Amino acid sequence: MADGIGAGAGFGPEFGHDHVFLAPGHERAERRTWAVIGLCAAMMVAEIAGGWLFGSIALIADGLHMSTHAGALLLAALAYRFARRHARDPRFTFGSGKFGDLAGFSSAIVLAMISLLIGYEAVGRLFAPVPILFGEAVPIAVLGLAVNVASVWLLSGGHEHHHGHNHTHGHAHGGHDHHAGHRIATSAGVMELSIFEEGVRPRFRLRPAPRGEARIQTRRDDGTVQLFTLVPQGDFAESVEEVPEPHAFEAALDLAGERHGVMFAEPEHAHARTARDNNMRAAVVHVLADAAVSVLVIVGLLLARWLGWVWMDPLAGLVGAVVIASWSWGLARDTGAILLDMNPDAQMAARLRQAIEAEGDRLADFHLWRLGPGHLGAIVCVQTAWPRDPAYYRSRLRHFGTLSHLTVEVQQLE
Repeated sequence: MADGIGAGAGFGPEFGHDHVFLAPGHERAERRTWAVIGLCAAMMVAEIAGGWLFGSIALIADGLHMSTHAGALLLAALAYRFARRHARDPRFTFGSGKFGDLAGFSSAIVLAMISLLIGYEAVGRLFAPVPILFGEAVPIAVLGLAVNVASVWLLSGGHEHHHGHNHTHGHAHGGHDHHAGHRIATSAGVMELSIFEEGVRPRFRLRPAPRGEARIQTRRDDGTVQLFTLVPQGDFAESVEEVPEPHAFEAALDLAGERHGVMFAEPEHAHARTARDNNMRAAVVHVLADAAVSVLVIVGLLLARWLGWVWMDPLAGLVGAVVIASWSWGLARDTGAILLDMNPDAQMAARLRQAIEAEGDRLADFHLWRLGPGHLGAIVCVQTAWPRDPAYYRSRLRHFGTLSHLTVEVQQLE
């Protein structure tokens, strides 16, 4: 039997769910990108107009360079807009969250071409130096650096401070159960084991209350073992001992001669790579690449002017080309892996496998991939000798906050 669920920010309803897998700050990032495009466009027009009026070919050249800069950012802005407008388009099976990665990969290719052009021009000028108009070149480079600094400030949200990960867990002291209950199939029926901490110190809670003696043994990654005794409290049983933090361990429930294993884990935080908005990253890399080149050009021009080292200008350009190529490779590698549906988080994959196989079940097939910034999808096929349904395994994986779309298939073993 198979079952699946999906939602924009975690586990949603079983039927009629959407597939919106966009970053939480998607619209804000889109607005910031358009603002930077406006700044670059204004700078481009001013430089080309000024160069035309004052006869400065350097100003015109820098204005044309700024146009390529604005074009690359336009790609990022359009990707944001397209992903937002088609977020619920049924033609996209797993949503439009990867448009940013597609735009980021395209930007990486553009950056690679820019680095090759800069490197080619720099090598040519090393062997065939050309006259440099320092009076025009230095101020233009300083002005370009100022625009890039302003662009980085706008792309980062000004004075706002946003983390690159999602806190989609439910660990609120004084709230409800720390973890969604783990459903356990026993000979006496299905029971639910959770950690309860509403106005009290955290304790294990088992529903319904067992008729006989019940104990829990926990084992942590460091080898620490702890025993808990469950005492009936009406329609449930609760541990006498409190459960110490962190709530990440393997628990074995001993119940009327039966032993059932359960994995508890701290609610999942999106790792930096999983939650990274590669579309915004590409836009920032474009700006930073331009800023790095501006700094190197300024240093090279000043040394060439003061010390007569004319070769410093093309050397600075060559160093800039290498830096841009390095950033381009990193961006292409990461976005390409996402577009090819490579496993985005090996550690999370291992924890998912451990959570499924904690009670002796076997994970026969497993796929994990990224749907969008901070959103992962998974398909699991479980082989079990117990009469368990897909809902049972969904409950075991509910604490993985970044797991936004899950499909479960259960194969009953004879």
